[in-house]
Amino acid sequence: MSFSSSVEEIKGVGPKTAEALKKYNFETIKDLAYYFPRDYEDYQKATKIKDLEPGKVIIKGKIYNLMVNYVRRRHFNIESGIIYDETGEIRVVWYNQPYRIKAFKPDTEYYFSGNFDFKYNHYQLTSPAVNLATEVEETKNGFQPIYSTKGSYKSIWFKKLFEEMRTEIAKAPDMLPYVKPGTRAEALYNIHFPDTYADVEKAKSYLAYEELFELILAAKLNKNENSKLKAEPLKFVAENTKEFVDSLPFKLTNGQRLATWDILKDLEKPEPMNRLLQGDVGSGKTVVSSVAIYQAYKAGMQSALLAPTAILATQHAKTLKKLLEPFGVKVELLIGATKKKDALKKRIIEGDVDVVVGTHAIITDDTKFKNLGFAIIDEQHRFGVMQRQKLLMKTGDKAPHFLAMTATPIPRSLQLTIFGDLSVSTISELPKGRTPIKTKIINELSMSETLYPEMEARMKDGEQIYWICKLIEETGRSEAANVKKEADKLKIRFPEKRIEYLHGRMKPDEKDAIMNRFKDGEIDILVSTTVVEVGVDVPNATTIVIMDAESFGLAQLHQLRGRVGRGEKASQCFLVVQDDKEPTTRLKELEKSTDGFHLAEVDLKLRGPGEIYGQLQHGAMNLKIATLSDTKTIAKAQKAAEEFAKHPENMLKYEELNAAIKKYQQLTTLN
Repeated sequence: MSFSSSVEEIKGVGPKTAEALKKYNFETIKDLAYYFPRDYEDYQKATKIKDLEPGKVIIKGKIYNLMVNYVRRRHFNIESGIIYDETGEIRVVWYNQPYRIKAFKPDTEYYFSGNFDFKYNHYQLTSPAVNLATEVEETKNGFQPIYSTKGSYKSIWFKKLFEEMRTEIAKAPDMLPYVKPGTRAEALYNIHFPDTYADVEKAKSYLAYEELFELILAAKLNKNENSKLKAEPLKFVAENTKEFVDSLPFKLTNGQRLATWDILKDLEKPEPMNRLLQGDVGSGKTVVSSVAIYQAYKAGMQSALLAPTAILATQHAKTLKKLLEPFGVKVELLIGATKKKDALKKRIIEGDVDVVVGTHAIITDDTKFKNLGFAIIDEQHRFGVMQRQKLLMKTGDKAPHFLAMTATPIPRSLQLTIFGDLSVSTISELPKGRTPIKTKIINELSMSETLYPEMEARMKDGEQIYWICKLIEETGRSEAANVKKEADKLKIRFPEKRIEYLHGRMKPDEKDAIMNRFKDGEIDILVSTTVVEVGVDVPNATTIVIMDAESFGLAQLHQLRGRVGRGEKASQCFLVVQDDKEPTTRLKELEKSTDGFHLAEVDLKLRGPGEIYGQLQHGAMNLKIATLSDTKTIAKAQKAAEEFAKHPENMLKYEELNAAIKKYQQLTTLN
């Protein structure tokens, strides 16, 4: 067994388990070795019940008197019990976790880790994590890693798996230049088998350097490669642009004008533009792209806009037709449901279509262009790098100018580190007439008093509501709300309203049909997963309710909130939390701010770049350790990467690094 061996070579992992692990991208020993603990628990610091003080605590004890109380008026379960040791006993409660009642064995010791506080006139332990005492103690080390659950594979399962991998992790081969031999193996060993927090911090120091070195090196190598590409210069003619901008039914914001000017100047260059246009939800990125498309049209070149869903592509096509067709620009929609595709594709290759807006149908092998000079991808994190390359390869010898658009604001510090020399334009303000969205954190137990009356009033005025859930259906092991159960509850609460649900497992045509009905005002409440995170404008949707808000990332919550506030009506967002714990910092920040760029900076400080980038490049990058506040490590990695990039032939000596760099090179969108 080696570091590159299949997971099937691990003792206890058979073909069935290996196949299940592949769903979580665990295929080799290395993949698992880089599955880092989400936290560490020092069970040696377990407290006797008589010595408990408010705050985070660990208790070793047994449990009895388990019961479930169903709060019918609120459709809510409260599970409770009594934990005891030789010094005393305390009450423990969970919310909407009925499986807890059957999970405990009588007269058996467990470790309970959670928050001990004074609530409802007595002290109690609220929603603690639970581990069998025998499983914790069999490792003979009270300081233990805690791994996030993956499906049915829980933390204790991963700990046992890593025990079987201990020898291979200790022998992990070196990957980076300029580091002391054995540093990587030592770091990975200490991240999974630490004795103290000092071991963990030492391991994180190297792993952060490793992540940043790979990332910065990839950006520098991309710069070298992109400098060799050529594109067709698309000449800027001031009179043409002025005529088009003056025809717009609204005045461009200052941010839109500056972003447009950045793009128009780049289009004139003989090397391909490689620019990211970032703007908060509803900031008017499509209008900016239309000005650039018009410049491409006047230069005699075709443009293509690739959108993640058919309904969003349809919306873009409608907008561009309205803006461009009065100037003779032929705009066509190419999606799976397009009729007479062959005839349309023939017109595209003959140059009879100036702008093609569509989904993946644009990048099929039989979709060819006569002279594609400008390519745009909306919400580019929704597309894999191979899909982007397919679009960019449809231009012959020259590369098209490329513009990626995203509604996920990126902190400036993250731009510089991740994107290297990728140009970034920012639209920082919203168009006039948009009413700021009011956001409020509420407790699930208070919904009847605070939320339902507000919903009733809104729907009475003919307005519509999004209701967002984490899950599609009940799993039996999660307390999170799910669309099917929530839709049923809402139908009971609002029997006269039109309520439908939507989720990612539905067929594309079915999802589009439901979204179109919602857009047309035929649905009052749409219960959905985050599949609506990037979607069409529904100006009449003025309320969004996000269940289990504490389980979402800040960037995603902001993106979801942007589904409302698309019209002139006052809009609101309710962040629903499960119990009466103090709301998290990120929820409080979201409640008081609608500035996506401020929230992105907050998110960066709270969670690091991985969470933010997860919204941008769906799985392509997973920074787990590095933080952009660590300027010392960044400077060290930049210096080393710059020296290494001067001699790219060195990559041949580092096969594993070479493979990792190719993955990270996807971050610069021309590669």
